[in-house]
Amino acid sequence: MQNIEDIMKMAQEAQNKLMEEQARLEKVEIEGASGGGMVKVRATAKGRVIAVNIDDSLLGDKQMLEDLVAAAFNDARVKAEAAVAGSMSQAMGGMQMPPGFKMPF
Repeated sequence: MQNIEDIMKMAQEAQNKLMEEQARLEKVEIEGASGGGMVKVRATAKGRVIAVNIDDSLLGDKQMLEDLVAAAFNDARVKAEAAVAGSMSQAMGGMQMPPGFKMPF
């Protein structure tokens, strides 16, 4: 069995890796799209929206535009969650988190 100092060192290393990965995720850009690319949302993997691009042809149909914007945001969110999950798994060296555990971001 490892001594407490080794365990503390491993925990500190894991925490440092997670902090580095969280900083990196703020720079990873994800693009969500809907309507065949007529509405696009660019966001960071941590969920900060960078840009929204709407095709001019949608500007006359308010309801469709609202639905497509919501769908694009949701697409970006799903992609961001997948990027975060993969990134955190890699940072943790494959260590499994308990079911339902979410990182604080």
